[in-house]
Amino acid sequence: MILVKFYNSISPFKRVILALILGISAGLMFGEIMGNLEILGTAYIRLLQMTVLPYVLVSIIGGLGRLDSHMAARIGMKAVRVILMVWLAVMLTLLLIPLAYPTWETSGFFSSSLVAEAVEFNFVDLYIPSNIFSALSNTVVPAVVLFSLLMGIALISVKEKSSLIDLTSTVGDALMGVASFVAKLAPLGIFAISSAAAGTLDPEELGRLQVFLWVYLIAAVLLTFVLLPLILHWATPFSYRQILSVSGEAVVTAIATGTVLVVLPMIIERSKEMLEEEGMDCEESMSTVDVLVPTAYSFPSTGTLLGLGFILFSAWYVGSPLSIEQYPSYVTMGALTAFGSMAVAIPFLLDFFGLPADQFQLYLLGSVVTARVATGLAALHGFVVTLLVASAVVKRLKWHRMVQAIALHLGVTAGVMILAGVALTHLIPYEYEGTRTFESMSIIGTQSPVKQVNKPEAISVENQARQRLDVIRERGVIRVGYFSNSLPYSYRNTKGELVGYDMEIVHELANDLGLKIEFSHIKKKTKAAEMLTDGRVDIVIGGNAITPKSALNVTFTKPYIYHTAGIVVKDKLRDDFSTMESINEMENLMIAVPNSSYYSQLVKKYFPNAEQIKVYNAREFFKGKHEKAQAFIYSTEAGSAWSLLYPEYTVFVPKGLKIKVPAAFQLPLGQIGYAGYMNTWLELKEDNGFMDKVYQYWIYGIDPKKKEPRWSVVRNVFGWDI
Repeated sequence: MILVKFYNSISPFKRVILALILGISAGLMFGEIMGNLEILGTAYIRLLQMTVLPYVLVSIIGGLGRLDSHMAARIGMKAVRVILMVWLAVMLTLLLIPLAYPTWETSGFFSSSLVAEAVEFNFVDLYIPSNIFSALSNTVVPAVVLFSLLMGIALISVKEKSSLIDLTSTVGDALMGVASFVAKLAPLGIFAISSAAAGTLDPEELGRLQVFLWVYLIAAVLLTFVLLPLILHWATPFSYRQILSVSGEAVVTAIATGTVLVVLPMIIERSKEMLEEEGMDCEESMSTVDVLVPTAYSFPSTGTLLGLGFILFSAWYVGSPLSIEQYPSYVTMGALTAFGSMAVAIPFLLDFFGLPADQFQLYLLGSVVTARVATGLAALHGFVVTLLVASAVVKRLKWHRMVQAIALHLGVTAGVMILAGVALTHLIPYEYEGTRTFESMSIIGTQSPVKQVNKPEAISVENQARQRLDVIRERGVIRVGYFSNSLPYSYRNTKGELVGYDMEIVHELANDLGLKIEFSHIKKKTKAAEMLTDGRVDIVIGGNAITPKSALNVTFTKPYIYHTAGIVVKDKLRDDFSTMESINEMENLMIAVPNSSYYSQLVKKYFPNAEQIKVYNAREFFKGKHEKAQAFIYSTEAGSAWSLLYPEYTVFVPKGLKIKVPAAFQLPLGQIGYAGYMNTWLELKEDNGFMDKVYQYWIYGIDPKKKEPRWSVVRNVFGWDI
């Protein structure tokens, strides 16, 4: 009874806050079991969303339709001016964010983004609906808004429109009533959402994103408590405290639910109340609120634009920060792509600036936090922009004071970001671990007994004439030849073990046949065919490319991987080599090339003006022994592994370069039966998922080990298994 009285005595805003705190506490206490409440949270969100798009449709049509053409033009011009000024302020804020990033050395595993085709960003599909009912059913909000705007504008000049205007008002009131009823379930829904999120989120997953998250939150705080309320306070009659207190419920609800759609009716209602309090309520200002709130939702908000800061973080993270020359295109393309969702905008911009597409996975991890903050900012943005435009319509907005507020905000932001950069550099312990991670990798499958043979002996002439697979099975040992510096296919880890992508496959082959393994180091690649023929080795591994000349001397299995040709350069030179066009325009260009006539011919074809420098060992280039070479044409898969050991280098595929070379295992020439078995075995391993698992581990760096249950108070502190 006491709890019921207490609950009834507190405001809706405090109920939402209480539910949020209790939900997070329950998630931390009980852990992953709270994830079962996600269905309740989803049900609550869908109940809220149920009325939103119909409300957007009727409110815009009715709001615009009741205006005369003069009033509509006044609202439109004022809205465009206000929105553009707010956008510019936010984008300039983003450009100050890199001031907070520490100077760290970074690198990463191979990324599929290096070879992925760019995804076309389709503005037409997003904004021009061929079927409005399809746009409604698929929640394509911008398309619905555009249709509603066109209908509303057309309705302005229609003479007999009163009945339709009355109908939109009636439907809008009914939808508002449904939304208000569902909103009373907010504490329950928010508890379910927050407890499920807190119970399933693994803090360790976000460890590598802590710099982005800290800087993002700092920027969000500045936008929330400086830019948006300061603009409104300085340029209009509304007070700083007033906007924060009135918008609080909508902001928290948006953060908890993860969508701004559900609070649009709340923003409309509260904005009208604030206008009435200041004596600014009139037909024009009220119509401005009705039209602008749902309309502005389809345009990028402050929260949406802040998400674009991930591009700056990603560029810094991979060791290739955007240059000042790229800032104009970043601002322009960022604002344009922000009209869509971040799920489309971020991949598009990553590709546009030549950044690894798998960085988007980092964004998705961080979005557990940032998406909620962005929705809260978007709700506040809705309040501020609506009230600014409404004030402008009734001539109560001081434009010069708005500019002053923006300038003050940018000055404060620059100072805060510089201080944040100093703090993060000293407070966050950082040590580059790419080298240690790569060098400590081990075989993840069952290992066969191994033996290193320094001077392998040839088999008899009689056995050389036999099927090699029969010889291997009779002696119970398969002889494997490998090359040094064949990362990530074969190398020695910190324990001195021979490991790598190919080594993993060889161990699996030996296990399936019940064989032991003898490893022999091949010092010169030209000796491989000879050693295969006389039986000193039975198979040669190391990511060997299939070339026309080498196929004359050995038998290749079917390809088990493809090398994608790319360019390796120092981080600072990446922008210079971003496109084939820019590369071929360079004067006195010198490119390092693997010692292969096949690669040499390819380089001559694609880079006709470049002078070639033969590289016999990749490590020589990475150690700087070929100082004259500005770049190294190499496999992106192998180059990514080398960049882990030498993070001052970066590997990528310049736009316009499309070369793929198949790689396979080398077998003795003429051993068709042996090759047939190997091809069948490789197909079986592809079908059962083994090859994919190994590829994910050795090429992408994804560890397949079973994930431990998430930490929780109940399990880790009290020891209760629930």
